[in-house]
Amino acid sequence: MTTSRRQFLQFTLAAAAMTACAPGMRAASGDGRAATKKKILILGGTGFLGPAIVNAAQARGHTLTLFNRGKTRPELFPDVEKLQGDRDPNKGEGLKALEGRSFDAVIDTSGYYPRIVGASAALLAPNVSQYIFISSGSAYAKNDTPGADETAATATLADPTVETMGKNFENYGGLKRACEEAVEKALPGRTTLVRPGYIVGPEDRTDRFTYFPVRYAQGGEMLAPGSPSDPLQIIDVRDLAEWLVLLVERNTTGVFNAVGPEKPWSVGEMFAACKEITGKDTKLTWVSGEFLQKNGEDGEGALPIWAPAFGSYAGMHRRSNARAVQAGLKFRSPVVTTRDTLEWFNSQPEERRSKLRGGLPPEREAELLSLWAKAQQGGAPATATQGG
Repeated sequence: MTTSRRQFLQFTLAAAAMTACAPGMRAASGDGRAATKKKILILGGTGFLGPAIVNAAQARGHTLTLFNRGKTRPELFPDVEKLQGDRDPNKGEGLKALEGRSFDAVIDTSGYYPRIVGASAALLAPNVSQYIFISSGSAYAKNDTPGADETAATATLADPTVETMGKNFENYGGLKRACEEAVEKALPGRTTLVRPGYIVGPEDRTDRFTYFPVRYAQGGEMLAPGSPSDPLQIIDVRDLAEWLVLLVERNTTGVFNAVGPEKPWSVGEMFAACKEITGKDTKLTWVSGEFLQKNGEDGEGALPIWAPAFGSYAGMHRRSNARAVQAGLKFRSPVVTTRDTLEWFNSQPEERRSKLRGGLPPEREAELLSLWAKAQQGGAPATATQGG
């Protein structure tokens, strides 16, 4: 894998009613709520995944507490207890608001540095039964093996004390793995490590997946990366959130790849969904992965989520989710996710819709399409003059 692509991928990378209860889990009540209510602490809670967890947990009747700095959308969830502080114990009041508090479970959605994650884990360890840490698929050392499961080799840090992501986020994966180790050290046997791939859906502020249905809806000629059969793994934020609540209800521990959908999906199927949803007949020009790599779309470029389905990237969108599925992870149709994402984006104010935060800028897309056309005709060398 090229260094630039690896660095890019580091950064980017309703539970159905149960017919029978797993050990340690009680049946849901008649209104769909959990029979045993839990006290859940969310470290974060107001970004993207956090609010989805709050909604899922409230729907199940659990009691929630949010701990954060109060800077990101503090107006959310006025009916939920909020504790203010800093994840870094060396800043301001630090974790003081959590001292002496007890919870059934902690869901850590905002941990990136092991010293800081270790501090919250150590503080809470005497008074919690379960610590769920939201890690990342970037915690793995490589992405070259299709079907790799949770036993695959993990990333390491050249400097275990580093507290920066690095210029190109080259430390991201190693830091996530180090955070996992910090949680395991503080709460041995009581940890749940969740390694999502690309989390997508309504409210996604990165527009990494949103770019595709939005751009497709604009019509014209559109660059389609790779080939229709290239695999694509995503997980709807709502599916992930509902499953995390289920893990709390079951007190499930272990390591899990949170990737979906359950059955393999492809880039071609994504565009088919876009066509079905929008009714558009946008012209797709499929541009090979080799060509995109040669022209800067290897991590330095702006093409999101997609990765070449060969070589060092062969397993990027082919990780095993068998363990998570066995633990109750369920997926809505990716067509539904695509539809809901586009509907959400279209409901945003004009200022928000006027500029996508992810994806190829129009001029970059046009440049790549022009170069590809020339290459297909045997014309000028198919290499861009700039990297996008």
